[in-house]
Amino acid sequence: MDEITTTPASESATPRRDRVTRRAALLATLVALPVTVAVAGFTFAKLSPDTPAAAPSPSPSAARPQSTAPVEMPAPTLAERPAIVCRALMSQLPASVRELNQRPVTAGPEQNAAYGDPALTVACGGSAPIVAPTDDVWTINKVCWHAAEEADATVLTTVDRETPVRVRVPKAYEQPLQWVTPISDAVVAAVPSARSAPAGCTA
Repeated sequence: MDEITTTPASESATPRRDRVTRRAALLATLVALPVTVAVAGFTFAKLSPDTPAAAPSPSPSAARPQSTAPVEMPAPTLAERPAIVCRALMSQLPASVRELNQRPVTAGPEQNAAYGDPALTVACGGSAPIVAPTDDVWTINKVCWHAAEEADATVLTTVDRETPVRVRVPKAYEQPLQWVTPISDAVVAAVPSARSAPAGCTA
């Protein structure tokens, strides 16, 4: 009589359970993957800014090519001592003020300078401004400046120097006091201090 070999039920059930387990694991992975992607996308959207940060606006001169034509400036006759001081100042002025490049002037290059377009101008010599007790003065890099407003510019004049220096900053350039910082350095190097200065000026 032929011998019949039987397989225990527990052994035959094992491969089936393995297949079921693998299938369940695969199904769980397929379900979890889109959920993970969705959660990641939601988190990124929440952390990202709604709109990109605005780039800094260029200044009027930086936005277009600057003119290199001579800037019209008067050149009154100076006495000997102011003329010497002004020539020294012109030799110390920087080639550019921030992004404004120096331009030629129509008269008096030994006492006048200009930068950018519209032109920021520097004039050395002339009369000192009258500073009222209530007027504001600002000390920038050891130079004391008095401001006067014109229709299209702010005029800043030194009030603590032997020879006055006047800087005309067009309204196109915001925060005019910031534009005289490099000019103040040249003033300190070339223009001696006055014997007296308004009360608001500090060392």
